Order: sequence, then C-alpha cells, then structure tokens
Amino acid sequence: MRLLFVARHFTYFRNFDSVVRLMAERGHQVHLVAEREEALGGRELVDRLAASSPLITVGYVPPRADARWFSIATVIRKSLDYLTYASSFYDQAPKIRERAWERTPQLAVTLSRMPGRSLIARMLGAMDRAIPTDTAIDAFLAAQQPDVVLLSPLIELGSPQLDLLRSAKRRGLRTAVAIWSWDHLTSKARLREWPDRVLVWNETQRDEATTLHHVPSERVIVTGAQCFDQWFGRTPSRTREEYCTAAGLDPSRPFVLYVCGALFRGSPSEAGFVSRWVEHVRQSSSAAVRAAGILIRPHPQRIYEWDDVTLPEGVAFRGGHPIDQAGRDEYFDAMYHASAVVGLNTSAMIEAAIVDRPVLTVLLPEFHESQRGTLHFRYLLDGPNAMLHTTHDLDAHVAQLDTALAGQLPNRNPSFVRSFIRPRGFDSAATPTFVAALEDQAAGVRPAALADGVRERAWRPIVNAWYAAADRRSVQWMMLEASHAEEERDRARRLASKQAHIRAHDDERRFREAAREDRYRMKRRRQRVTQLKSVVRRVLTAGAGRGAGSH
Repeated sequence: MRLLFVARHFTYFRNFDSVVRLMAERGHQVHLVAEREEALGGRELVDRLAASSPLITVGYVPPRADARWFSIATVIRKSLDYLTYASSFYDQAPKIRERAWERTPQLAVTLSRMPGRSLIARMLGAMDRAIPTDTAIDAFLAAQQPDVVLLSPLIELGSPQLDLLRSAKRRGLRTAVAIWSWDHLTSKARLREWPDRVLVWNETQRDEATTLHHVPSERVIVTGAQCFDQWFGRTPSRTREEYCTAAGLDPSRPFVLYVCGALFRGSPSEAGFVSRWVEHVRQSSSAAVRAAGILIRPHPQRIYEWDDVTLPEGVAFRGGHPIDQAGRDEYFDAMYHASAVVGLNTSAMIEAAIVDRPVLTVLLPEFHESQRGTLHFRYLLDGPNAMLHTTHDLDAHVAQLDTALAGQLPNRNPSFVRSFIRPRGFDSAATPTFVAALEDQAAGVRPAALADGVRERAWRPIVNAWYAAADRRSVQWMMLEASHAEEERDRARRLASKQAHIRAHDDERRFREAAREDRYRMKRRRQRVTQLKSVVRRVLTAGAGRGAGSH
C-alpha cells in the first residue's frame, strides 16, 4: 500500500516512528509530509526515518492556491470551535475555553451572543463545506495517489488539515486520523467532519470520540498507545553508577526525578515552583528525603523559564527532546534509575508508570487550571485505574515522598497501564495493531467520492459574496481574532486619549499665548497712556511758563 501521512509539522511524527518503520518493513510506501516548518528537531527525525528505508520519503504540503478562501475557512472553523467551548460542558475547564477565545474571530464573539447557538453552528458548518476545495491540495493528492490518507493531529483550533481531509473525501480516497496525545480529544477542537477511521488509544478515548465528537462507533478503532511501545521491555543504556556520575548525582544515594510539563500560558512559573519544592525537600525532617539526589528534567518548550533560576548545589538539571536514540536513552535511564518521579501535569507521568516508578504530584490551588481544570488529567487521578499519588500541600507531599523512597507506596501502575496504554493486553504492543488497522483499511472498499449536499449548494452564493467582499474594512474586522481586536480597540483608545491630550495641550498653549498677547497689549496701552500723559504735562507746563513771562 501507499500511505500519505500528513502532520502539522515534522515533530508530530515522533509519536509514530515505530509505525512508520514497521510499515516500511512490511513493504509499504510511506510519504511523510508536513504543513509548516518548526525548530524542535522534527526535520532531523524524519530524515533519519527516510535514511532507514528507501520506502520512506519526506516532503511538504504545497501552499494554498487561494489564500483568501483559506482565510475565510479558518475564520469559520475557529468560530465553530469557540461556539463548542462556550457550551456548559467546559464550565469545569475554563482555561481551555479561554485559550480558544484568544484565537476567536470577532464573528464568533458576535454570533455567541445570539440565541440558537446550535442552529448557528449548523449554518457555519454548511458554509465551511460550501467553500471550494483548494486546487493546489487537489493537485497534490492527485499526484500522490495514496491508498490511505492518514492525518494527525487534525484536532486543533481552526484546523488547516480539514482542507486535506475534505479534498481527499471528494476524491473518494480512504481517510483516517491518528489521535496524537492523551488530551487531544478533550482539550483541542472538534471532529466536525469524520474520516473513515479514527485510531484511538483506549476505551476512554473511544468514549470521547463517540460522545464528545459524535463519531459513529464503527469508525473508531482502539489500537493502544503506539507512541509508548518503545518504553516496554527496554533496558537502560548505562548502569546506575554510570548514569548518576554523568548526571552529577551521588550513585550511593537514591534520587528523585522531577519532570516538567507544558502548563497553560499564564500559569505560575513551574521553574519557580520547583525551586520551592527543592527547598521543602532539603528541609524535610526525614534524613532519607534530605539526602536524596534531585534530577530536574525541563520541558523542551519551556527552557526559558529557567534562565534566571539558580538551583542549590547537589541538584542536577539535564534533558532535552527525546526524538533520537541518544535522547531517548537519556530519558529512559533517568526514569529507570530514579526511585520516584514527581511532576504537575505531563505525559512523562504516563511514561514513568510504564517504567513502573511511583509517580507523585501536589494539587495546589495556583495550578488548579493546569491540573483538575483539564479533563484528561483526571484520568490519572480518578477511578479504579488512577495511578497518581497526590497530596494538597508540600509538607504532606514530602512525607509521601519519604514513603515512596522507602518502597512502601502501593503500586497503582499496572492496572493503569493495562487500561490506558495497552487495552489489548499488557504484552500486546500497539504498533502492529495500528499498522494492521491501516492495512485492513487499504484492502477494503474505496469510499464513494463525496458530493455537495443541498445545504452546501444553498450556502455557496453567500460564501461567494463573502469572498468578493473580503477586502472591505467591516468584513476584515469581523475576521480579526477577538484578542487582536481587543488590542486594536485598546490601541484606538490609547490613540484617542493621546490625541485628546494633545488637543488639550494645544488649547492650553493657545490660551496662554492669547493671555500673553492680551497682557502685552494692555502693557503697550498703559505705556501709550503714560506717554500721552507725559506729553500733556509737558505741554501744560510749557504753556504755563509762557503765560507767566508775558505777564
């Protein structure tokens, strides 16, 4: 088969490299394409994959042929996303709603204030589908002739990948989406247009797909989490002594690994919290906790948080993006040799559970939005398969850490891993199941080409009118993101205030100049009066003198 695998950027393929390699091993052609550049090491990742097999090739999605249609489609999709997050379901996750608002067009803000939100959403959906497919994307798919078009993540605000999905469906190509992460079905956008297959990790994600995204159950396939296969049965690349020595830790003492995450923007600095956490650990009443080594692994996208942080002596700081063999060895060795793993909210907690290390967290009010304020994090906290060990303050956490270092915490990892990572069995790797699902799809009947429906044809004149009027200022304003519009309003208010201040200053200057002119005129008038009086006195004095002489 020929698989066209499309990602937003190349780093997304780090969760699928085992799939790509197995596809090539089975003789399938895999063309990996990205929609945009990035600087996280993804290009090096796909180049290594391409070098491993002539059946793996790399490329880019061509630019859109018509940027105006793409802009209109993006506005409509972001508006639909905002209307989704405005529902009561997300009252318990306000930060996710706020994040959507930051990218929301003025159009959505206006529509959200109107009654009949579900009707408005259906109208916007019909308008989106009424937009013609992009000719450059159509030509790209025609040239590729894939047996299956696989997309990831597809679920993001205003997803540009909908253009690829729609073009593929209108050409009658088989389509699938691979869910990239544990949070994507609850914290990203909606699957408003379903591919033929939705590949999910577990029954929890199946329920999310059918309940939240209304995907027909027969389209959802549970494969397990293929991205974590690499951690099962893996052995460390170095002995504990070698690793600790390289990391700057004392090999004779246990160490705690702190794994940082990508918290919501606007959250308190995790680097600042870790400094406070280290201080509590070092002040513990337990000699074992005080003496334990500490290894901090920063999040690759949040390194900047540590620029002004000075860590005490004896605390190691190392780590990077685990997208190559050396990076993955470093990451695995850190988890394997650690006695306990601590974090706030990160997928590294899942990986630590696979390596079977106790995973601890502190549920503090300042991080509520990034922990319980998300829907996916609760899978680690609640229910019969919860694996996190939690406390609500640092003192209790340090006491719990003492228990973990003594090896006395209950082991909650196996049941979580079986249910969330490998639902087909602890020893059943997800990658072969994932590849088999694609092979089965490629061998199946090709779907009929998708044709325009009645609603799409009915809304086409309206979207054509929008296209024709896109240069008008009022239309551009409605297409502007709300956060940018707020900035524009703030800028306009500041400009108006500045102009009013300038006018007031000018008025005051003119008033002072007029007053100065008045004073000058009065002074000149007084001087002339004084001069006139002086002349009159001299004349009168002279006249009086002549009169006296004549007498």
